Amino acid sequence: MFSMFGMLGADMGIDLGTATVLVYIKGQGIVLQEPSVVAIEKNSNSIVAVGEDARRMLGRTPGNIVAIRPLREGVISDYEITEKMLKAFIQKAIGRPLLLKPRVAVCVPSAVTEVERMAVEDATKQAGARQVFIIEEPIAAAIGSGIDIARAKGSMIIDIGGGTTDIAVISLGGAVLSSSIKIAGDNFDEAIVRYMNKKHHMLIGERSAEELKINIGTAFERTVKVAMDIRGRNLDSGLPKTVTVTSDEMQEALKSTVDAIIMAIRSILEKTPPELAADISDRGIVMTGGGSLLYGLDKLIKQQTGINAIVAEEAVSCVAIGTGKYVEFITSEKAAEERRKSRRLFRR
Repeated sequence: MFSMFGMLGADMGIDLGTATVLVYIKGQGIVLQEPSVVAIEKNSNSIVAVGEDARRMLGRTPGNIVAIRPLREGVISDYEITEKMLKAFIQKAIGRPLLLKPRVAVCVPSAVTEVERMAVEDATKQAGARQVFIIEEPIAAAIGSGIDIARAKGSMIIDIGGGTTDIAVISLGGAVLSSSIKIAGDNFDEAIVRYMNKKHHMLIGERSAEELKINIGTAFERTVKVAMDIRGRNLDSGLPKTVTVTSDEMQEALKSTVDAIIMAIRSILEKTPPELAADISDRGIVMTGGGSLLYGLDKLIKQQTGINAIVAEEAVSCVAIGTGKYVEFITSEKAAEERRKSRRLFRR
């Protein structure tokens, strides 16, 4: 897939998210962050645009071009398009020919099936990776947020992405308990679309819903109320319509979706062994992913669980950073093992 002339292979970590793909390259950090959207010309099935260029086409394409998301709820829904999207992103991230194909770590939700896991691995290989490592999202998020997962201490991580919310209690390098629910950032957007439909008799697109979520969305009552004008189509007349939406309305719109995430968090806490629960109470709950940035969600979790919730620095990129660090760790461990084997053979 890559030219045999150029630089050596670059180890990379990919956060293959339902809403966004992030790519981390060893020694460079996050080098790419783009929407998981592909624009396809239907007649030839050829790619017209990928990432941000394709996202701008959502809801605005002519009849022969369709902008699609090839991942749904954290898993591949269109294998062929996902492979093409990955290939485009890998090439864009590297930016030059390679002597060797890269070693790539890709994260998946903790509840994926073996078939779904294999689909991710195969698509990544077909996109140009010479070796693929699969890591679960909560582990990657914990590593990326700076948690020392190898310690004999309980840590709780909540990663709220576009398609799934992954919750895990981690100790001694692994997940003691984990849960993955298909309720996350995309569901926030869908809840806002439904609310605008029901309350204001108005149809808005997913981009407008996302703008409302980012600018005035809230999970916990704001001390200072905010509002925003939004345009859409009047469902009664079919004509364009503009309304002013308040943060209180957004809290009402998002309540049932947010409550489902809170319920999943409480369910994991109720099953957590006492010693690990004590550690979590002392250390707090770490939140990652774009969905964790919803205003007041950390405050609501603290109110509902009695445990302090902390949004990680660089919450959006934690999973990609952790995935990249994981491939660095795995490859360095394998290299060290090879050196140990060579020394043993030499001594003989």
